[in-house]
Amino acid sequence: MALVRWNPTRELTAWPSGLFGLQREMNNMFDSFFRGSQDEDTSLSAWAPAVDIAEHDDAYTVKMELPGVNKDEVKITLESNILTIRGEKKHEKDTKKENYHRIERIYGSFERSFTLPTTVKSDKIDAAYNNGVLQITLPKAEEAKPKQIEVKAK
Repeated sequence: MALVRWNPTRELTAWPSGLFGLQREMNNMFDSFFRGSQDEDTSLSAWAPAVDIAEHDDAYTVKMELPGVNKDEVKITLESNILTIRGEKKHEKDTKKENYHRIERIYGSFERSFTLPTTVKSDKIDAAYNNGVLQITLPKAEEAKPKQIEVKAK
């Protein structure tokens, strides 16, 4: 007796083909809801740039990917221990007409906010922009830095 691997799609081929079309339409509906519809004007889609936040011994670092964004279009504010990064990726306006087959890049305004610990030195925050990556360094206050405690023998 030979073992045969079970393939669930083999059993589903007997189902009406309209069921698969309905499933495909439902998947597209959910995809467009969570990702933003690709049929609409992409400048109206919500855009939230990816962020990495890391903690080090002496500081926190925030790295945000902002490809195609001019550094002059990025504004960083700190108010009541809330770090807010705002900006806009402007749509490239070409004077000649192009026949696009697909537009997936997203344009428009973005805003990300993060609550900071109270132990950040707000007057020493530094921001640098290099190769489409914004890096914000948030130094820790002395009381927040880890301290080594020596164990004494008695």
